[in-house]
Amino acid sequence: MHIEFLVEEPSAEAALNNIVPRVAGPEHSFRVHAHQGKRDLLKGLPGRLRGYARWLPEKWRIVVLVDKDRKECRQLKGDLEQMARSAGLLTPTVAGSPSRVQVINRIAIEELEAWFFGDPDAIRAAYPRVSGTFERRSRYRDPDAVKGGTWEALEQMLQCAGYFRGGLAKIEAATAISEHMDPNRNRSGSFCAFRDALTGLVGP
Repeated sequence: MHIEFLVEEPSAEAALNNIVPRVAGPEHSFRVHAHQGKRDLLKGLPGRLRGYARWLPEKWRIVVLVDKDRKECRQLKGDLEQMARSAGLLTPTVAGSPSRVQVINRIAIEELEAWFFGDPDAIRAAYPRVSGTFERRSRYRDPDAVKGGTWEALEQMLQCAGYFRGGLAKIEAATAISEHMDPNRNRSGSFCAFRDALTGLVGP
């Protein structure tokens, strides 16, 4: 099977390049298409999905991954589902059976960095000076509910540990952390939803 991933930005592409083979297995091919932010992705998504619908091979699937940010999750998911339906592509809610699914929409809550906070050991493996117990603090106990923004929280944590004094390099950090991520130990609910959907997509 081949999977096309549509994501908001290059840092998500960097992370998925490391994560996807561990979840889906090396026997499945994939390609990640990064955009210049959520607005760019959502603006072009209807046309891109219509394009896929005209020629999508039987063994190809599409995964759309966006950050929730400040938009209500159900509304955002509904918008994505409607775009797929309008293009004539089947999502799990209408496909009837897993084998007929063509598009899966997934939302990282609140941002992709929540997935990194879901695997504290991966953060410490990439950046050893980070606190060995930061995940015990109330701010980080729920990776999908880090106050003040997960991107800002990750930058602050790494800067306090002596990294990225001039500002967080998102692609560099995404690459370094995702290299050490174990999909089966991640505590982020949104990551687990993505992992399980991808596993179901490629089958046993």
